[in-house]
Amino acid sequence: MIIEMKNIKKSFGSNVAVLKDVTFTIQGGHICALLGENGAGKSTLMNILGGVHQMDAGSILIDNEKVHMETPTHSQKAGIAFIHQELNLINDLPIYENIFLGREIKTKTGSLDLETMIQKTEAIFKEINVDLDPKTMVHQLDSSYKQIVEICRAMMTNASIIIMDEPTTSLTEQEIKRVFKMMNTLKKRGVGIIFISHKLNEVMQICDQYVVLRDGSLVAEGKVSEVTTNDLARFMVGHDVRTENLSRKKKIGNTVLRLEGFTSTHTFRDINFLIKSGEIVGVTGLLGDGRSELFQSVFGAKNILSGKMYLDEMETTLNNTVDAIKKGIAYLPNNRKENAILKDMNIIENATITTWSKFSQLGIINMEKHEKTFEHQRKSLRLKMGQLIDNINSLSGGNQQKVVLAKWLATEPKLLILDNPTQGVDVGAKEEIYDIILKLAEEGLAIVVLSDEAPEVIRICDRAVVMYHGEIQGEVAGDAMTTHNMMTLATGGKLS
Repeated sequence: MIIEMKNIKKSFGSNVAVLKDVTFTIQGGHICALLGENGAGKSTLMNILGGVHQMDAGSILIDNEKVHMETPTHSQKAGIAFIHQELNLINDLPIYENIFLGREIKTKTGSLDLETMIQKTEAIFKEINVDLDPKTMVHQLDSSYKQIVEICRAMMTNASIIIMDEPTTSLTEQEIKRVFKMMNTLKKRGVGIIFISHKLNEVMQICDQYVVLRDGSLVAEGKVSEVTTNDLARFMVGHDVRTENLSRKKKIGNTVLRLEGFTSTHTFRDINFLIKSGEIVGVTGLLGDGRSELFQSVFGAKNILSGKMYLDEMETTLNNTVDAIKKGIAYLPNNRKENAILKDMNIIENATITTWSKFSQLGIINMEKHEKTFEHQRKSLRLKMGQLIDNINSLSGGNQQKVVLAKWLATEPKLLILDNPTQGVDVGAKEEIYDIILKLAEEGLAIVVLSDEAPEVIRICDRAVVMYHGEIQGEVAGDAMTTHNMMTLATGGKLS
């Protein structure tokens, strides 16, 4: 199958054109990276192909025949499967029912043939070496396995073209390899894959060709083998992107947080850790190492079995997250869409919810004070947005992340915990967030950065703590803070 999207134009209301005369081609047996900053038009272009949006002008051809994708059903019948960034799974159904949702297999009497659906789900899991029970409820899965279920569902439709929107954002290195193996298997079967990602190293690893959008226009395309990650980043943002370690004026102060023998029932053990004001400390490892659970406990969101926590050298016990906020701790969680933003609320509501009690009297919220506080945050974070009452989903991923950050900065914390702060944002927004983190540290904030990405930790952190199976395996700083050393520790090794 060959799909050609020719001279596609699209605007939303009175907004400036989101797509400006874009031409895009994908054919079976190829993996094409669709790249661009958040807001460049990638999702809009794919939503037009997927029948979610209608184009204002242009045409779509499949094998030289003009088609109209009026609804997602038309797109699916044409052989196109769309794995959206926001996963379309029903948490209260088991895996196999999610995989066959809308395509249920029935017996001769018209009842659901549960046994056959379970067997077919088991077969696809076996084919791609996924260790999951089809009868497991989806709400029991973490984000990585939910993503794999989505991919399996697309595979079960026998689609000729599969659109994958940020498919590896929440996956471990091993799971990413598994997904790439699946993609290569599909490619050999003649399936075409459109791979939307901000992870340029993955693009270099898995894709054959690339197309780059910037501000709604196609600005570059070609073979991946003929470019570097720096080239792709430059195409995306319109200028060279910094790759050096970022330096700042360091003014390290007193100890803000100290943990002694911090232990949970299952996720982490005997953690001894400290951080001082003005310091940026990275905590890294492999997914499942316990770092998120550790700092959720520091934030009062999870209970501990034993150990002590000191804030400003005073022993402290937190009963809940409200206690943590009152004592100066802020926590920006990972997986922004599931755990950080409130999708049904507008921008100002998302940005101020942590201080509603602070700026209210007799149960009435003083929005004037909230808006004044947020205006200061908006300027300092260089937030690009429309009206305060616009829905949070109207913003790009990078700007959503800034709203979440503004929400926590409004609480005036002394300790800021950032769990994968640049997850799902483009290279340009990443650089802006790095600059914000460095500036906050210069102002005296103690900052913990939890990150899967060793290069990110190296670029912005003063030192790095590496966890392995719930324990601190080692710490590196200065010249010893390398990807090799951190990976050695993260896999249970020791440094010489």
